[in-house]
Amino acid sequence: MTGTKTNERPGVRAKLGDARFSAYKAREVLDLIRGKGVGEARTILQFCDRGAAEPIMKLLDSAVANAANNNDIPPEELYVGACYADEGATLKRWRPRARGRATRIRKRTCHITIIVSRYSGSEMDELRARAESKGRVTPDARTDRARRVARSRGASAGDAAAEDEVVETPAEDAAAEEAAVEEAAADEAEAEVVEDEATAAEAAQDAADPQDADGGEAADDEAEAEAVSTADTADTAETEEKN
Repeated sequence: MTGTKTNERPGVRAKLGDARFSAYKAREVLDLIRGKGVGEARTILQFCDRGAAEPIMKLLDSAVANAANNNDIPPEELYVGACYADEGATLKRWRPRARGRATRIRKRTCHITIIVSRYSGSEMDELRARAESKGRVTPDARTDRARRVARSRGASAGDAAAEDEVVETPAEDAAAEEAAVEEAAADEAEAEVVEDEATAAEAAQDAADPQDADGGEAADDEAEAEAVSTADTADTAETEEKN
């Protein structure tokens, strides 16, 4: 007999050891999801009324999480490649019966393994086309939510980078504005120094030639007095001619 052994199948696996029910009961549930997509298999397990369905569904979620976290495989690209249950240890208990006899009770356990594999490119294209024809984007609400969470994380990372850029730009503008203010203050101080020097030079010149300054002022006063007297004389002559 040729073929790939169960423990050599490619894919990501998860194991549940010493489950407290028989391998026969586990196999009846595993037969329902073997070869199904992750979304469809989870839906089947969710509505299955057997007691083994709940732990098997948790084990399937663990295998999908291992594939997503360790191998970066999206959940919608996975299917149940293999699933099997092996016999575990049997717990022996006794029940008293009539006439002092005892009956053995066998509490069976099992080890469950689920292997999720990745669809090929052609299989994924076919599945997407089939889902679009039925009006469904994703086969399961959980996979859709995982996609939305990944998209939101990427958007938040992009917003954080944009905020960093926005923070850097005002900092540069503030530095440039501060430099301009400092330069204007320096120019104003230099102008004040030049004005003070000019004022000091004029004061020194006035102190050096006080007589020239007084003589000039006296000459100005005499010229103004002569102009006033000339105007008075002209007015007087004009009045006499009229009379």
